[in-house]
Formats: sequence, C-alpha cells, structure tokens
Amino acid sequence: MNTFSSRLSELIGSQSISGFARKVDLSEALIRKYLNGSEPSLSRANQIAQNANCSLEWLATGEGYQYRKAEVVDMEALELAIELAERFIERHNTPQMQQKRMKLIVAAYQHLRSTKKQDGYFEQKEAEAFINYIGNMCL
Repeated sequence: MNTFSSRLSELIGSQSISGFARKVDLSEALIRKYLNGSEPSLSRANQIAQNANCSLEWLATGEGYQYRKAEVVDMEALELAIELAERFIERHNTPQMQQKRMKLIVAAYQHLRSTKKQDGYFEQKEAEAFINYIGNMCL
C-alpha cells in the first residue's frame, strides 16, 4: 500500500467506483484518474478522507490507522473498562445495576481512552475511583 492509488483502491473495496465517487462527492472520472496514478490536491484528499470516514494521514501516506482514530476501538481500554465495571457490579449487585451495566462500561471506556498516557499506560487506581464515583451515582 505504498501509493495513493493503491490505498484509494483499498478504500473503495467492493463498492462501485461510481458509488464511491457519489459518496465522496467527486466525479467518477476524477476518482478513475486518481486510481490511475494521479495525485489529488490536499483539499481533494481531505474531501475523500472526510466523506469516506478515512484517516487523511493513512490515505496520503499509508501511515497510521486507515480509519479515523476516534472510530478505532482501543481493545486494551475496553477490556480494562469491562473488568473494572464488572468488579464494581460484583460488589454492588442489585437488579438496577445490571440494567446500568453497559452505561458503566461505556463511561469507564471513555474515561480510559481520554486519560491514556502516550506510552499506553492507564492510571488504574484513578480509573477505579472514577468508576466507583459513576457507579455510586447509578445506585
């Protein structure tokens, strides 16, 4: 995936070229031109990336995530969020907590994603305190 055209082709996947062109609001002829090796301007590449929910960095360079990072699930954060939420629920197992289980997991996940250190480290004690706070609000 070292050329723009190969990355664009991967992004189009099994869609028709005309369907993809409509999706990104460009002409089919222009998409075909890019598939044949022409390089788009930055504004056109950004338009494609935005409308195809693709990372501009990946589309332009092949580096980073193919899809926007916000759309990529951080599995490490999700697994820890589930673990911490389950521990809280085990300590406070009431019928209403089971109903609020998913909300607690989502809150924990969002907290972990927003506080994750650049080296990938999670402040687990801080996350547990946050989950206890949110969980106690749910009781």
